[in-house]
Amino acid sequence: MTIAVSAVILLGVFVFLLWRYARLPLWQAAICAAFGYYLASSSVGPDIGNGLRALARFVAGLDL
Repeated sequence: MTIAVSAVILLGVFVFLLWRYARLPLWQAAICAAFGYYLASSSVGPDIGNGLRALARFVAGLDL
């Protein structure tokens, strides 16, 4: 759950920055958010969550 919340916040900040500084029209930002909700509730949602968890485990295992 922590990874999902972090990803949502990170992507939300990214879309906000695009809207604010790259002049992304507000309607396109709204479509981006709606697509995120639609994608999360689809059958692909659990696969995306599993991919994010695997990516987090991989990054946590890196020895820098």
